[in-house]
Amino acid sequence: MTFNKHSELAGAHAFLSPSKYHWLGYDADKLRDSYLNSLAVQRGTELHAFAEDCIRLGIKLPDERKTLNMYVNDAIGFKMTPEQPLVYSMNCFGTADSICFRKNLLRIHDLKTGQTPADIRQLLIYNSLWCLEYGKKPDKVKSILRIYQNDDIFEYEPDKAEVQETMEKIVWANKILEGMQQEEK
Repeated sequence: MTFNKHSELAGAHAFLSPSKYHWLGYDADKLRDSYLNSLAVQRGTELHAFAEDCIRLGIKLPDERKTLNMYVNDAIGFKMTPEQPLVYSMNCFGTADSICFRKNLLRIHDLKTGQTPADIRQLLIYNSLWCLEYGKKPDKVKSILRIYQNDDIFEYEPDKAEVQETMEKIVWANKILEGMQQEEK
């Protein structure tokens, strides 16, 4: 048998995918909600890419109290690097939406485009990853973490002990996983 090629589908993923078979049990309302959520995720991905381009190119948005505008304009104003990977190991890494380190001040900003309330622990992990990757002690660096969501800014200055505890948790969890990975080999 000669199978159809479907080259137009390369890299695409269907909403009603066999690998995400849970939709088989959805009623119409759950199917609609799930589909709308997937569209929101896609929009969030596109907005992050747009914000990255604006920051990288230094293109400010109109000075309005809107989440995206405040995020982009602040990142440009603080001369931040967009979409910066932070890596401790292959078991623990992530990408900060925007980050900068100047005059012993670490600044990490996160753009949230959805309605789910943000959690500062995500930025605390980025902060800890940065300290681990760049060999910085949290008691020697001031950190300002910001979440941009729902046309508002939440700013948090973590306690040095919080950052240290998170760093220790990353190292601890990574050792456990590396041990398990060694046993698999």
